[in-house]
Amino acid sequence: MVSVSAYNKDNKTQSQKAVALKYNAQKDAAPIIVASGYGHIAEQIINIADESGVPVFRDTNAVSVLSMLDVGSPVPPELYELVATLYLNLLEISDEIKQKNMQSFSK
Repeated sequence: MVSVSAYNKDNKTQSQKAVALKYNAQKDAAPIIVASGYGHIAEQIINIADESGVPVFRDTNAVSVLSMLDVGSPVPPELYELVATLYLNLLEISDEIKQKNMQSFSK
């Protein structure tokens, strides 16, 4: 299972948005929206992700689009490219973190 949270903070209004996705290639035909919210709810989604070790990727455009979908619904095919880009970015970040940890460990 892979999870991702997209986050947006508008400095003018101090509003936050967050969307959490999960994807299990063996069970799910597409990524599924598991949480979505604004303001305090968005903060809770992000905090839970952080505390659980789930990477949080910040992308204003992605969260704006994905927050329009209902919780529990699969991501529609027209948004696959957007979600794939998010996952690729998360994989790159994860690889960078692993490499840094390995370098720190080997010292």
